[in-house]
Amino acid sequence: MNIVPDTNVLLRASIGDDPKQSLLAIAMLQQAEIVALTIPTLCEFVWVLARLYKRDKPDIARAVRQLIDSDTVQTDRPAVEAGLAMLEAGGDFADGVIAFDGRRLGGAVFVSFDRQAVSLVKRNGGEALLVDDGV
Repeated sequence: MNIVPDTNVLLRASIGDDPKQSLLAIAMLQQAEIVALTIPTLCEFVWVLARLYKRDKPDIARAVRQLIDSDTVQTDRPAVEAGLAMLEAGGDFADGVIAFDGRRLGGAVFVSFDRQAVSLVKRNGGEALLVDDGV
């Protein structure tokens, strides 16, 4: 079976906080021929690990890498790597994905009210502009 797991399946498999559901989630992921991990699901996974489970960024990056490194996983690896680069630099996974995907869609400049996100996008070689009262 080829599956598209919801965030709750990834969380149960990764966190193990509900023994019964965790075993079911792990079995489902291991039995699948293809596990299609969408970018929105991974963004949500990262957000829940950080906000609800209070995991630190290195732990979250390891959890994402563990998911995507499976032979059966299909994902937008360049977008995930852009998100991980941003996360590992101290920023938000989703901001890295947004900046990367936006460039692929023809956008040239990442714009945000988030000073840290703009700084990190610039540090990673992208163009970025802080939206403030002067713009």
